[in-house]
Amino acid sequence: MVLLTIGLAVAGGVVSTLGVPAALGALGFTSAGIAAGSAAAAWMSSYGGAVASGSLLAVCQSIGAAGLGAAGTAIGAAAGVISSILFL
Repeated sequence: MVLLTIGLAVAGGVVSTLGVPAALGALGFTSAGIAAGSAAAAWMSSYGGAVASGSLLAVCQSIGAAGLGAAGTAIGAAAGVISSILFL
C-alpha cells in the first residue's frame, strides 16, 4: 500500500507538471501566441478583444508561451502529489 501511495503521488506530480502545458498547447496556447482556429482562439474572441491582465485566459496564454516556471512547476507538482494521496 505504501508503494502504491508513493507511486500515485509521483505520477500525480509528473502528470500535473507535464500535463498542464501539454493540454494548453493542444487547446491552442503556443509559444508563438494563440493558434488561429483553435479552442483558445474561440475563447479569446468571446472577450471582444479586451483580455484583462490576470484573467484565466491571460494566465493560460502565459503558461503556453513560457511554461509554468519554477514556482508553477513546484505548485503543480505539489498539487498533483496531494491530490493523488487524497483520492487514494
